[in-house]
Amino acid sequence: MSILQLVEDRPTPKEVYNWRVYLLAAVASCTSCMIGYDSAFIGTTLALDSFKAEFNFAAMTAPEKDLLSANIVSCYQAGAFFGAFFAYPIGHFWGRKVGLMAAALIFTLGAGLMLGANASRGLGILYAGRVLAGLGVGAGSNITPIYISELSPPAIRGRLVGVYELGWQIGGLVGFWINYGVDVTMAPSHKQWLIPFAIQLIPAGLLLIGGVFIRESPRWLFLRGRREEAIKNLSWMRQLPEDHIYLIEEIGAIDQALEEQRSTIGIGFWKPFKAAGTNKRVMWRLFLGSMLFFWQNGSGINAINYYSPTVFKSIGVKGTNTSLFTTGLFGVVKTVVTFIWLLWLIDRVGRRLLLLVGAAGGSVCLWIVGAYIKIAQPEKTDKAEMNGGGIAAMFFFYLWTVFYTPTWNGTPWVLNSEMFDPNMRSLAQACAAASNWLWNFLISRFTPQMFTAMGYGVYFFFASLMILSIIFVFVFIPETKGVPLESMDQLFDVKPVWHAHDKIVSQLREEEEQFRHNIEESGIAANKIGAQETQVENTADEQNVKYA
Repeated sequence: MSILQLVEDRPTPKEVYNWRVYLLAAVASCTSCMIGYDSAFIGTTLALDSFKAEFNFAAMTAPEKDLLSANIVSCYQAGAFFGAFFAYPIGHFWGRKVGLMAAALIFTLGAGLMLGANASRGLGILYAGRVLAGLGVGAGSNITPIYISELSPPAIRGRLVGVYELGWQIGGLVGFWINYGVDVTMAPSHKQWLIPFAIQLIPAGLLLIGGVFIRESPRWLFLRGRREEAIKNLSWMRQLPEDHIYLIEEIGAIDQALEEQRSTIGIGFWKPFKAAGTNKRVMWRLFLGSMLFFWQNGSGINAINYYSPTVFKSIGVKGTNTSLFTTGLFGVVKTVVTFIWLLWLIDRVGRRLLLLVGAAGGSVCLWIVGAYIKIAQPEKTDKAEMNGGGIAAMFFFYLWTVFYTPTWNGTPWVLNSEMFDPNMRSLAQACAAASNWLWNFLISRFTPQMFTAMGYGVYFFFASLMILSIIFVFVFIPETKGVPLESMDQLFDVKPVWHAHDKIVSQLREEEEQFRHNIEESGIAANKIGAQETQVENTADEQNVKYA
């Protein structure tokens, strides 16, 4: 099997891979634009001289500055942690579409509050706005991957959920460059640092506008008993008539999965909670999903995203403007590599291999960067320009970005969006998103203190965690590429996990062949019966004529 081929669970009409599913995914992924922008702009905004001057950073000690920066950054993640759980009842009772709209409204209110902060009012309104905006993006981080995975054909599910990650990177790219732009084009002022905060309103506004026109998830509609509307939406998304064999098979698979849920977990708001507490298989997958985000944050990505000026300063980059420019290049590298991941890697190479390769390559790069800082001690030099060793360290930092971004940056979101059955998916995604924001909060809250206390040891710490993640993925995470959502239970039951994917895909193809064979036989039998009936009618007519 070439990596250039899509893995399909069954023969798929070309109409299924259409612009509508991509458009729906793009609109929903405005939530990740909001997340990506915040993760990029906030650290560089805090580094602007205008922001420091307005809130009198000069009068603070180094520990006080570290604490203030950590609080401004991390209260957003704290809000997102609770927002991920807040989205569960909205998504369950009112649907994915309403959940996305609610997330956008809450975020917009929070972003608006942040614009009211100034020297006379203090930072209180900024804290409140960031907590509220965090609630909105936490809810969006729960609902968006679920919504996209539920409308996706299996062969491009990774690619479509990857649009969510692409939105994250596009938002991050703008966030990394916005402060460089205001720094070189505007004099330090209140307006200079306020503009990056105001840009947050753009992706939220796009989601509110697009949310009016998107269609509800067919799988959620089936779950709520709205069958006619579900079939209509599914037909629209697949661009196939309702009586097409592909659509009939997909509806049959959804019905079968729902029937299995009724007989096992059950249908209802509290049933997933009960299943999570009593079903070992569900508990195990919730643990796996949470740990994927632990390892993701253990790579150091959010320490770099939120405090990129601090990171580049530790390598030897001097000056605020130079640091902002270098951070912008970091955002460019991430975005370009994300396009490669989205369009080529995720649905061809698969999830498991990407995680293994990314962790191995990224770990090597961080060991080299940390070793350079330990030996050369670049922060103690007064030279404005970097030497050869510093340039090499920067090269390996960007190489780490190339290893990390197309592997660990978006793949955990893809896996968590697809490895649970439909009735468990909302609660599972809430737990996964909350887990992401919990580890995100801890990293963002303590990174300034870690750099102050550990120095080069921060890089060795994250490099060690990436090595441990290789062991975890190899032993516990099966490949989910091309496996229908309704077959995930079977996939996770196969041991050892490194053989699970091939076994399930082979089994699905056999079932598909048998299904089509049965249909053909039914058609032949129907034709025979029809021929016999026609023959009887002809014989009767002949006898009637003879009798007459």
